[in-house]
Amino acid sequence: MITYDEFAAVDIRVGRITRAEPFPEARKPAIKLWVDFGGEIGEKRSSAQVTAHYTPDGLVGKQVLAVVNFPPRQIGKVMSEVLVLGVPDAAGEVVLIGPDQIVPLGGKLF
Repeated sequence: MITYDEFAAVDIRVGRITRAEPFPEARKPAIKLWVDFGGEIGEKRSSAQVTAHYTPDGLVGKQVLAVVNFPPRQIGKVMSEVLVLGVPDAAGEVVLIGPDQIVPLGGKLF
């Protein structure tokens, strides 16, 4: 069990994917993402192993949730600045998490 304060320390925000490109250099199939979180945070980069359900073109414009307060992490040739969140489907493939309505960018999950 964790405390509410421990949960609150994880900064999960909504962003919109503004750009997505194939990431052929990745060890596992992945897509490079640029996610806009609005004025306070701005645009951040990430990569995600989401090729089973998504194409780069299909991701542009999609709102997603991401952890924005992890330190940057080098993933192959990409410096990942945020962790885009998803859950596994029945086959273990990633399904992205996002709001079911359009919401303002940068909104914090609570």
